[in-house]
Amino acid sequence: MFQLGDFIVKKNKTEQTTVISLRIDKDLLEKYDDIANKANISRNELISKALEFSLRNLKLIDD
Repeated sequence: MFQLGDFIVKKNKTEQTTVISLRIDKDLLEKYDDIANKANISRNELISKALEFSLRNLKLIDD
């Protein structure tokens, strides 16, 4: 299996953003809310960082 680097959460500079709508499992959302509260950042910022992290670490495998 793949091993990912650490996912570091810290406040970022304001960047240009776009509004989207997303459906997410309630339990997963509660986990994001808990982490965002502990890191003192918004849920939106945490999810954006998680998406950026996953794209940087994405490895596509041909079947």
